[in-house]
Order: sequence, then C-alpha cells, then structure tokens
Amino acid sequence: MVTLRAFPSYEELLKLANRYSELDLASVETCLAFLNTTAEVYDALDVHFARYSLSMGKFTLLMQLLQAPEQELTPSDFAERAGVTRATITGLLDGLEREGLVRRKPHSADRRMLTIHLTPKGEQLLLQMLPDHFCRTTSLMANLTETEKKTFIELLAKVRAGTPAMREA
Repeated sequence: MVTLRAFPSYEELLKLANRYSELDLASVETCLAFLNTTAEVYDALDVHFARYSLSMGKFTLLMQLLQAPEQELTPSDFAERAGVTRATITGLLDGLEREGLVRRKPHSADRRMLTIHLTPKGEQLLLQMLPDHFCRTTSLMANLTETEKKTFIELLAKVRAGTPAMREA
C-alpha cells in the first residue's frame, strides 16, 4: 500500500486558519498526526505480512477461520464482519485457495452456499507466524505504559465516535 503523507508545517496551518475560521488548529494537527501514524503502521504491517506472502486482508480471514473452526462461515459472513463487499472477499478467498490455505465446501444445510475452511497448510502457516506477529505487535506498542494503552483505546473510541461527521452529506 502506497500512502501519501502530507503534514503541513505549523506556519502553513496558521495561514489556513487565518483564511478559514472553521479551522481548529489543534484538531487539524491531531488528525494529521493520527493519519500519518496510521499510514506508517499500515506500511509496516504490509512489510510484516509480506514476509509470509500474505496481505492484511488475507491474514484477517485466516485468523477468523482459526478462531471459529466449528462454524460454517460463508463468504457473505466474512464480508459482513469486515464491512467490505462480497467481491472483495471472493478475491481474497481465491488467492488463499490458490495458495492451498483455505478450501471451499458446500454448506451442510444449503448446498447452494459455500463455506470456507482452513486447510492444514493454512493452520500451519498461522501457527508458524503468530509468535512473531504477537512479538512485533507487542514491540509496536512497547513505548506505551499499560495505563497509556488503556487511555489510547479510550481516545481511539472517541475519535471513532466522530467519524460520522466526515460521512455526512
């Protein structure tokens, strides 16, 4: 994923604030810092998952299968859980199936539907990578104290609560 990072200088933001009374300098600075950090984390995750020939999307699907081995998950279930289209899920599943990490089977109650299952190869890949993945995740957050981690989660929830303002017409 190639991410464009634009973090205007404080002086540039001041010029914009003088021109647009709606611009709250602290809000814009905070949002830009958040966006740039998010872009860096996504870039780092892309590099990490590439070590295992995965993308974040493929990893997410594999983890859902690992955590729900007895469930008959359909492509629609994955799309609903991830908030993406069925076409997106189909593309990810096609790649995972080609790589031998998942297989599609007819649904037990409705043979017109397909369910997705983790193959032994897919499970082995996850078992191999998860210790490294969890160590890297811990290292990513190592500069935060336990209290700061809890506060960070609370702050992110507050940011998430503001996202409708960006969607409204």
